[in-house]
Amino acid sequence: QVQLVESGGGLVQAGGSLRLSCAASGRTFSNYAMGWFRQAPGKERDFVAAISRSSTNKYYADSLKGRFTISRDNAKNTVHLQMNILKPEDTAVYYCAAASRLTSNTAPTNNDGYGYWGQGTQVTVSS
Repeated sequence: QVQLVESGGGLVQAGGSLRLSCAASGRTFSNYAMGWFRQAPGKERDFVAAISRSSTNKYYADSLKGRFTISRDNAKNTVHLQMNILKPEDTAVYYCAAASRLTSNTAPTNNDGYGYWGQGTQVTVSS
């Protein structure tokens, strides 16, 4: 089992920035790819970003490239999501996820690739 706890969400004005963090425990963090997803009210949970276990490869939803940056610190068992130039449409609950299986230098970009999820952190962007 693995436990994931997100933090860093909150209310921010459009154009502002937030940095989300996810603390992992329960297994060897550095062996697994990690991802961020988000779910807006009434919508499905969508892929945001993912990072391979050694940070070699990073993946982003096309619409978020250039504004969001994913990173990880394997020594601290944490993964982060830096979000800049936030827009009202970025309002959602953001979830951290750990891959279901060991991967080499890739990371899944869909929900099915992740077997462990945090409880989510709310991000609200006001206009």
